[in-house]
Amino acid sequence: MVHGLQSLPGPIGVFDSGYGGLTILHGIRQLMPQYDYLYLGDNARAPYGPRSFDVVYEFTRQAVQRLFEMGCHLVILGCNTASAKALRTIQQHDLPQWDPERRVLGIIRPTAEIIGQLTASRHVGVLATEGTIKSESYNLEIQKLWPDITVSGVACPFWVPLVEYNEADSPGADYFVKKRIDQIMHLDPQIDALILGCTHYPLLMPKILKYLPAGVRVIPQGEYVADSLQCYFEKHPAIEQKCSRGHSVRYLTTENPEKFKESAQIFLHEPVEVENIVLG
Repeated sequence: MVHGLQSLPGPIGVFDSGYGGLTILHGIRQLMPQYDYLYLGDNARAPYGPRSFDVVYEFTRQAVQRLFEMGCHLVILGCNTASAKALRTIQQHDLPQWDPERRVLGIIRPTAEIIGQLTASRHVGVLATEGTIKSESYNLEIQKLWPDITVSGVACPFWVPLVEYNEADSPGADYFVKKRIDQIMHLDPQIDALILGCTHYPLLMPKILKYLPAGVRVIPQGEYVADSLQCYFEKHPAIEQKCSRGHSVRYLTTENPEKFKESAQIFLHEPVEVENIVLG
């Protein structure tokens, strides 16, 4: 069992390697503002996308463990790379040792669950980081639930820096967005639904829509993760009762808090108070 775990109700933890998980947190808070939330960004060690499975697992494990120690009974991995490379091992290996009553959920499954209702052609595209594409997590989850759907994926290595350096609206972003949109549509021209498999990518939405062919639906994750969490609470009331309700949110970062504040405003459009935390 993790040292110092409490049984009192606690906040819902949201973890990400950086800032992208803020789009997930925003989606959840829009739907369920009544709960307390604790956001942890491992910004000092971001990005996770190019890192190995073992390293992503170890970093994610450290973060989840810390959120549990800070009172969370439920942690959402608001990061596609962590969901792809670490979620299953944590669920199967670590949770039984730490506390089998606690839960860790990812953000790939909720999107996979809904995708069958959002495509008519049964051809789906995924734009994501290199790590998520290489893991084939979307392909595997979608195939399990919707075996008739064909999934094509393309990695977009420059998209995250464009967002984090506040260049998402710049003319320079057009080249990189158009290049990957053209690439995935060339890979499978029948695609009619495009999953944004990285939580940064919704901030590039105006450019994505500009270069996407008419009739292709774009699927950001925030609202679907929020809907999925609400359904999860309805099915698992014992977990829901362990989530405290104070309408509060705390932000933690392994980076410089001032830098986090500045970048977080790109995602949240509101000032935030941030505390520094050390992992590992």
